[in-house]
Amino acid sequence: MAQAALYSAVGAKKETPAKLSSAVFAAEANHELIALAYRAYLANGRSAGPQTLTRGDVRGGGKKPWKQKGTGRARAGSSRLPHWTGGGVAFGPTGNENHTVDLPVKAKRAAIRQALSLKAADKRVLILEAFDAADGKTKSVAALLDKLNLEGNIVLAVANKTPEIDRATRNLAGVTVVAAKYLNVYLLMNADSVVMTQDAQQIVTEWLEVKS
Repeated sequence: MAQAALYSAVGAKKETPAKLSSAVFAAEANHELIALAYRAYLANGRSAGPQTLTRGDVRGGGKKPWKQKGTGRARAGSSRLPHWTGGGVAFGPTGNENHTVDLPVKAKRAAIRQALSLKAADKRVLILEAFDAADGKTKSVAALLDKLNLEGNIVLAVANKTPEIDRATRNLAGVTVVAAKYLNVYLLMNADSVVMTQDAQQIVTEWLEVKS
């Protein structure tokens, strides 16, 4: 069974490590699936903002530039043709593009299991007995993270993201707090450390374990 370092609510390390579900934290990694889930997360958060004007949208160009025959020049029906300066854009973005990438639920969960397993294998998963931010003070959370001796990007998974927790952590650089069931491959792969409360660990285990 996989294991992770266990800490008290005040940051004291326990002698006995926390036991982790092998199905969730020791899964064999499929890097292609993890990369696909990562790209899908980014694509699904992308908006179709760019928009260009076609020849029908550009102002002017209603008059034929010159007569059809007799000038020796190529015929032209408008001065707003795509190959003319000031003309419209052919096949440009319209603002209606759909960038979403559909990924089956089973594949998403498998990718999250594998991302968690990679972090656990690198000893980058820590378990907290509890996380109390009832006072909503950033100082107390910063002191706790200092005791855990963590650096870089930290993902803190809690059972429920309360307003007090949000207020206590939102000004901490590099710290992302997420409710257990909202963990995703993007957050996990960008994290240097993943900290979970025991309640969050239980939720994640029940959520991601493969049901036979």
